Amino acid sequence: MMEFGADLSITYVMGGLAREYDEDPLGRVVEWLAVADRSGMPVDPRLWAEGPIRSTYPACMAVKAAAEQGSGAAGRYLRLLREGLMCFRRKLDAKEALVEEARGAGLDLPRFRVDLDSNAILEAFGADLEATRELPEGVGEPPVPDSGGTHRLPVLGFEGEDETHWCSGAAPYEHWRAAAAAAGAAATGDPPPDVPGALRRFGRMATAEVEAVCDLPGPRAHAELWRLAAEWRVRPVRVLTGMLWELT
Repeated sequence: MMEFGADLSITYVMGGLAREYDEDPLGRVVEWLAVADRSGMPVDPRLWAEGPIRSTYPACMAVKAAAEQGSGAAGRYLRLLREGLMCFRRKLDAKEALVEEARGAGLDLPRFRVDLDSNAILEAFGADLEATRELPEGVGEPPVPDSGGTHRLPVLGFEGEDETHWCSGAAPYEHWRAAAAAAGAAATGDPPPDVPGALRRFGRMATAEVEAVCDLPGPRAHAELWRLAAEWRVRPVRVLTGMLWELT
């Protein structure tokens, strides 16, 4: 949603997909592959065969701890957790593994450790869970079976002066844009960045993300990424079902 510039700021509300996963990982594998097929995002669901996580709650609390260092810190950290779990098969459900990801996100590690162990973070996560359970009816898709939730996440809420405009995370981007505009956000009118500019701003990106951010639909994003790779300006990072891209 970079097209809205400073008119949008992000607050991360952690919904806790699963307090504890069931004993059958096959359902998670199928679910991840189905989402990858719909979204074009790369995943490697072998995590569920090699070292499945027990719960998403530790990672959610870690994001709340990262948010104590600012929204930008929370965003960087959440992105690394998503890549680590979904692309690189990292078992991120224990304290030291979560702290190591904070190092990669450039966080203040001593502060992160203190915050992660604090009652304040536990309470903040509890408040997020309550807010998620109280989402309006019809927001998002049906819940994941056995998740304990009432909505399939993510869900976006664009807060205007008088009301919040809700949108499913699975909805087309046009729905997100309409909800943001309804909440009062105004597009800057700036042209989209080129691929190196997008990678400098956002870090590692998937091909589908480059398509959207740089307005390069269809084969244009693939062609531009591989052209830059041939010039050693970007590096492909292979994931089981696709690629991530980063600056060299």
